[in-house]
Amino acid sequence: MKKMYCTTCILLTLIFFTGGNVFAQDEEVKVRNANEDPVPVENGFKKHNLFTGGNITASFYTGGSLLGASPVLGYKLNDYFDAGVVLNYVYNGSRDVYEYNDKLRQHVYGPGIFARAYPVSFLFAQAQLEQNFTNINYTSAGSARPSAKYSANATSLLLGGGLATGRSKGSTTFFYFSVMADVLKNRNSPYVDVSHDPNTGAERIKIVPVLRAGVSVGLFQKRYGVYEKY
Repeated sequence: MKKMYCTTCILLTLIFFTGGNVFAQDEEVKVRNANEDPVPVENGFKKHNLFTGGNITASFYTGGSLLGASPVLGYKLNDYFDAGVVLNYVYNGSRDVYEYNDKLRQHVYGPGIFARAYPVSFLFAQAQLEQNFTNINYTSAGSARPSAKYSANATSLLLGGGLATGRSKGSTTFFYFSVMADVLKNRNSPYVDVSHDPNTGAERIKIVPVLRAGVSVGLFQKRYGVYEKY
């Protein structure tokens, strides 16, 4: 069966291209002098290196819709590397899949971990390991195909990269856009399209590009004087 799944996160794409300067407008980093209290220096774990954010999935098409979200919690390891955890949830509702007025409801959810490398502030490479669980409920409209419920799970390894509006040394707040692919190609992965050769019946698994747009928001940075203004 061809998977009825879309991985294009289009809701924030426009923000990515138009909002890149939101955090840079009228902001100046304050230079402290000798008469001011120094910025507290933390050893080991630093709270202001934490960030949150994620991406939103929204897609509407004839006969169906797809909605989802992937919140993240990450940590800036240094000026070039981030790592964190992510939670995925996507709902896909379709009708007229196999016959007129039938319905297909699909829920995909699961945890994951990721790592990003930034050779420059606006460009990154990413690896993301996920364990996704899929629950599908098919409601038939007639006798051509019976109604059914089933579930599946799959491990996915997403590799790729993307663009950021600017991950500066003093902040982890920015918009981003990425393109990734599931290189494990598990047939139960939400990031592949499974089809069959009409002549031989052989199963074919095709990788579907994962397009995502989202936002990263730094935590505790104002509290620690990372982004103070005059």
